Amino acid sequence: MKIWIINRKLVLSIVIIFAIVSISCIYLGDFGNAIVGVMNRDKTLPIYCVDTEEKKVAISFDAAWGDQYTKGILDILDKYNVKSTFFLVGFWVDKYPDMVKLIHDKGHNIGNHSSTHPHMSKLSASQIAQELNETGGKIEKITQMKPILFRPPFGDYNNQLIETAKENGYYTIQWDVDSLDWKELGTQPVVDRVTRNIKKGSIVLFHNNAKYVLAYLPLVIERLQKEGYEIVPISELIIKDDFYIDHTGMQKESERKKE
Repeated sequence: MKIWIINRKLVLSIVIIFAIVSISCIYLGDFGNAIVGVMNRDKTLPIYCVDTEEKKVAISFDAAWGDQYTKGILDILDKYNVKSTFFLVGFWVDKYPDMVKLIHDKGHNIGNHSSTHPHMSKLSASQIAQELNETGGKIEKITQMKPILFRPPFGDYNNQLIETAKENGYYTIQWDVDSLDWKELGTQPVVDRVTRNIKKGSIVLFHNNAKYVLAYLPLVIERLQKEGYEIVPISELIIKDDFYIDHTGMQKESERKKE
């Protein structure tokens, strides 16, 4: 009887652990998938951050839903003489073409964030190419420049996505510092999260329509500049040729280039 009780407890423990893991996966969603992706050494990785001795970082904004704060963001960036990167979805470009032009005219990077904001790891290579080329064409028509940076919606990717993006002329960009501004926890939590986790070569994720963006952005910039960081567009942070990406998602110069 004792043995049966021990086994029963063991089975119950396993069931509870399995339930917790399952719920966690559901709750974490794409963030959990991103962690698994980075830890999987057989998976082709996008650029999460850059290996650099210089105290340079990049801040970026994903734009898919609305533009009520975008002009304010641009004004703040102007005030602090900072150039940033905006990843735009195709339907956002359609709705706000004047804002796309303004972002470009102010000297910021414009990146591709897909056409319809799907989970792109679930698409075929031809569907991925269509998502990229539709939005890339729209951006190029407005700015006269083809974008070279691409960020997958939801941070969702697989080998096929990264390889297809590369074939279409894109560097696939993730982030290593997530502001979690979409959670709307207030101004200080965003400032604390970003400034505590930043390092040389970091790429920070913000959203252009986050509720507190106009309050936290000046504070983040001031703190980073006070700590000696130079904030640059992603196109100036990444290595364009002769690089590899290690198992953590850090982009590094190839040994051949160092020689």
